[in-house]
Amino acid sequence: MTAKARKASSHPPRVGIGGWTYEPWRDNFYPKGLAHTKELQYASRHLTAIEVNGTYYSTFKPPTFRKWADETPDGFVFSLKANRFATNRKLLGTAKESIARFVDSGIAELGDKLGPIVWQFMPTKAFEPEDFEAFLALLPKKEGSRVLQHVMDVRHPSFLLEEYRTLAAQYGVSTVFTDADKFPSFEEPDGPVAYARLMMADAKLAAGYAPKALDAWAARAQGWAARRPTYVFFINGAKEKAPAAAGALLKRLGWAPAEQAP
Repeated sequence: MTAKARKASSHPPRVGIGGWTYEPWRDNFYPKGLAHTKELQYASRHLTAIEVNGTYYSTFKPPTFRKWADETPDGFVFSLKANRFATNRKLLGTAKESIARFVDSGIAELGDKLGPIVWQFMPTKAFEPEDFEAFLALLPKKEGSRVLQHVMDVRHPSFLLEEYRTLAAQYGVSTVFTDADKFPSFEEPDGPVAYARLMMADAKLAAGYAPKALDAWAARAQGWAARRPTYVFFINGAKEKAPAAAGALLKRLGWAPAEQAP
């Protein structure tokens, strides 16, 4: 991070991709011949954050989180998707045991590298105020000494209401912002954390997004970061372009991998 970029914001935007294991990235992101076991080490030194999707599908144990923390540099952050058993249910207010199982699985082993927890809901899950509030009331504020940042990835248009925003503010949770046409989104990120999932990468473009579009996203991210911690992930779309898009955005934000930094 350059001195100019540090002065611009007390919360430099963190930028990354979803996961670090994807076959096409071995052609255009990871160096040829890089051992698969070294991919996290490489990715975490060329990006500033990674959103982990595996925790949505499987339960991991403390040694795994500890290993991730050990393999990544200081200042790097993992965002974790909470396990789907907590969110893919008819009554969210019954999720207490599943929430506890995920939070107690060892995520605190990441220490300062533990970023936001994303609670992703099915596109068919409509907003039911009483049940959703019951779910929010179950979310722990801390795990050990670590304050938890909760982000709601709501995917049904019924959530685009002031009633939902008021409820989210009451419980101190944030809401995912996305550029994807297929998912609803407020015009700006909502909550104490700005969390953007950009999903419209174009395979025909070198960095997935046109230069002017990346300029605009950089300006928006800096604006968000002037007020609160900000995370921008390039997810889905032309996924093979995600690392290039993240790298291009980081460059515009004044960050470069250590070996390339001025």
